Amino acid sequence: MDNKNKGMEDSEFHEFFVDELKDIYWAEQHLAKALPKLQKASTSKELAMAFEKHARETQEQIKKVEKVFEILGEKAEAKKCDAMEGLLKEADSIIDDTDKDTFTRDAGLILAAQKAEHYEIATYGTLRIFARHMKHKEVERLLEEILQNEKDTDVSLTKIAEDSVNEKAAKE
Repeated sequence: MDNKNKGMEDSEFHEFFVDELKDIYWAEQHLAKALPKLQKASTSKELAMAFEKHARETQEQIKKVEKVFEILGEKAEAKKCDAMEGLLKEADSIIDDTDKDTFTRDAGLILAAQKAEHYEIATYGTLRIFARHMKHKEVERLLEEILQNEKDTDVSLTKIAEDSVNEKAAKE
């Protein structure tokens, strides 16, 4: 197939990009549903508030991903994300395997949340570069905003872990 005469929208790279957007769209939707459960399972009020904040931010990220689909002239569709499904199952296991009202549980919840954050950081970082190479400037900007938000959440979770949770968990 001669790709030189095809528009970017018809390219395999563009199709792959859209497919990966569908994957992260599913991931965000399911993370949004899981975060209230993580919030409820938290012992630390600070961690519970961080999960509540992240749930609100995830809703905004979903809207931004929908805007990306709109800019690209694509239907906002979700495609099952096996990676996020596994990460959310792991979070459920941590809740099941730790005692309620313990900082050990909080440490585990932070670990699970950061694994999800790192998956999202990797995905949005790559998708942003893909958008740049396809000259989708507005899409690149939106993906950069989401990426920065994911990085900020990761930093805030690290701070909670290092400032109190890990030390308290180690003494339980």
